[in-house]
Amino acid sequence: MLKHLVLMTVAAPLLLVSEPLALLCWGLGLQAERAPAALAASGRALTHPALCWLAGTATVLVWHVPAAMTLAMHSAAGHALQSASFLVGGLLFWWPVVQPWPARPHWTAWMVPLYLLLATLPCDALSAFLAFCGRPVYAAALSAAPPEQLLADQERAGALMWVWVTLVYLVPAVWQVLRLLGPTVPASARRQSPGGTKLSW
Repeated sequence: MLKHLVLMTVAAPLLLVSEPLALLCWGLGLQAERAPAALAASGRALTHPALCWLAGTATVLVWHVPAAMTLAMHSAAGHALQSASFLVGGLLFWWPVVQPWPARPHWTAWMVPLYLLLATLPCDALSAFLAFCGRPVYAAALSAAPPEQLLADQERAGALMWVWVTLVYLVPAVWQVLRLLGPTVPASARRQSPGGTKLSW
């Protein structure tokens, strides 16, 4: 559970914050003026918030189906696929929130907190089920362990997911609301250093 959470809610947004496509274009020597249009045209449908939300949510839910968990636990290829899908699902999920270059907003900034709030609901439901169902859900995947140990581990994993996801989604949602409610700074002022010299970025 910890690995899945780190891949989806730490590694994925940090990769997007690093502006990977901008670095790739720079490394390939592509002109910054032409590259955004080509990338935006090809990826705009793929990065629509509804699709990104579904990709992230479906990744979490599908891999917690007992048959899928069994595949990931008993197959090296299945485990690799599971890890890769959590990272890709996380990249898609966080794209509308981080909006790395050359992203174009599909919505108003006020939709970001709602997007994150709605994402907590399926995760909270899954976490509550794992924590309170009272029986080992993945006994077939981890049959070597005693049932009481499986149940205890499952309850801890559910509690970890519940707290982690709520905090990780709540913090950027609150930050976005506070930013939107704060005073508006003109673009010209934002691009100047405290000494009055314009910054190159």
